Amino acid sequence: MNTPAPTLPGGTWQLGDLTVSRFGYGAMQLAGPGVMGPPVDPTAAVAVLHEAIASGITHIDTALTYGPELVNELIRDTLSPFPSAVHVATKVGAERTPEGGWPPARTPDQLRRQVDENLRTLGVDTLDLVNLRLGNAFGPAPERIDDAFQTLADLQQQGLIRHLGVSNATADQIAAARTIAPIVCVQNGYNLAHRSDDALIDSLAADGIAYVPFFPLGGFNAAQSQTVTSVATRLGVGATAVALAWLLHRSPNVLVIAGTSSVDHLRENLAGAAVVLDERDLRDLDGIGTAPR
Repeated sequence: MNTPAPTLPGGTWQLGDLTVSRFGYGAMQLAGPGVMGPPVDPTAAVAVLHEAIASGITHIDTALTYGPELVNELIRDTLSPFPSAVHVATKVGAERTPEGGWPPARTPDQLRRQVDENLRTLGVDTLDLVNLRLGNAFGPAPERIDDAFQTLADLQQQGLIRHLGVSNATADQIAAARTIAPIVCVQNGYNLAHRSDDALIDSLAADGIAYVPFFPLGGFNAAQSQTVTSVATRLGVGATAVALAWLLHRSPNVLVIAGTSSVDHLRENLAGAAVVLDERDLRDLDGIGTAPR
């Protein structure tokens, strides 16, 4: 399932019939402050997208709510026609208010409209991967997803969506989605310090389903940060490098989508993710998680 890639750390993973680099690119930071409006530096935003593709990244993560719409349009205008090896994942299930809020939008009519708008703003006839975003800004929340996920499954049957996933989801919601249609990934909050999904990652790996952590680098307390810094100093790299390398080491089904609006930062992330962690490093790092394996 995991195939070595000579130019990128982590190799590749199969999202259904799509081969993607395990080190991907998250486009959220291409929008302006508060994920609203156009990029602060449009030239730099175009450059980082070109650099991502030139580096061998084949997994780009976006959402209609980024901008809103403007990040999708930037990806379309910069990369279209998309190289055959490049696959774009998007999310539905929320909207944006003029004030920058993220209210849920998961009725069948809202989801159909969001899929249509993703198709239009990305300039494609079929979306490679659509994740149903659930919960709220505080994390997953119990709610029925049958009607919402069935709507996306119907759109998949119509040929508008190639593959499905869920985001910000509980284990019960993931199980419910899988009774309706196959999923190829789960996108939840997870990082070195916050590991409540450890058991979920392992069960998904056994079923060949990818796990895509968002918030991969934040939320560390002082003691956790000190441990990461200590390991990083020992290796002669930055703390970000250690956190990204650990995620790729965690399980072969973990796909990293660290985002940036800087070419230099993208290159640093790629180099950092390739750092090799030895048994001592892993032992030290495993001690800081909120849910150790």
